[in-house]
Amino acid sequence: MAGITRTDVDTLIETQVANEIFEGTIRNSKALSMFRRLPNATSDKTKLRVLDTLPIAYFVDETSNNGRKNITKMAWDKKFINIAELAVIVPIKENLLNDSSIDIWAQVRPRIEEAFGRKIDDAMFFGTGKPTEWRDGLVPSIISVGAEVDETENGLYSDINDAMVKVEESGYNVNGILGGVGLKGKFRMMLDTTGQPLNTTEIGSVRREFMDNGVWDKSTSTLITGDFNQAVYQMRQDITYKLLDQAVIQDPDTGEIMYNLAQDDMVALRVVMRLGWEIPNPVNAENETETRFPFASLKPTGVNSL
Repeated sequence: MAGITRTDVDTLIETQVANEIFEGTIRNSKALSMFRRLPNATSDKTKLRVLDTLPIAYFVDETSNNGRKNITKMAWDKKFINIAELAVIVPIKENLLNDSSIDIWAQVRPRIEEAFGRKIDDAMFFGTGKPTEWRDGLVPSIISVGAEVDETENGLYSDINDAMVKVEESGYNVNGILGGVGLKGKFRMMLDTTGQPLNTTEIGSVRREFMDNGVWDKSTSTLITGDFNQAVYQMRQDITYKLLDQAVIQDPDTGEIMYNLAQDDMVALRVVMRLGWEIPNPVNAENETETRFPFASLKPTGVNSL
């Protein structure tokens, strides 16, 4: 892993420079802003009790069973949130920190947080680079349970309705639509079936979010819709920073020593975050089948399912 070199920060060391760095907007994780956060984890695995069987109520029949009350039961299955660690180490020469007129760490930290957000979204939504102990990504899960609908020639309004119907048939109410930033233009041009603006309809009132951190795979999904409260995540350790000055940093693949901080007059910022997520998907009054799922995806035209 390459460290920050003098060339990388040359513009910060010159005299008479503006004490500001102009850079792009920091993009945060959509998964962590739209999914429901559970209380912090106290271990590396949390067991979720998920309702698997609903109780049944009966009218008391005085004639056929002497007024005895019927017996019913409720059952719970279990799912687990497995905690995984996300981490990075950023090494830098001490003299670069000393010579710079700007707080380099203050500029590095938000970019690390952005990188974490991208990694989290990619793993949770598409399963890309996910830890082995995590469940499948949201889009692959939607496809595997058959909750994917095809784009049609009837227009985006009709296609979103079809996707919402998939969610509603599973007994969930849609409270969000998520797509890539390229979806914004399609919404601006979208009319309902009577030719009226979208904001006069139920679909227009649903919360819309657009992922602008470069992660959204528009070749796999045009958009996701569903009950985003049904996707939950849990923090074991929020982002923590530790400044190292005596450590040896090795290549994680080969074990080769890349930096000896004390010998090389370097310091390194170690950033760690631990979290996990799950979709409990309990039974509900509308749907007790195994095919229920609280999300649906709109598949782009001409794309084969995963």
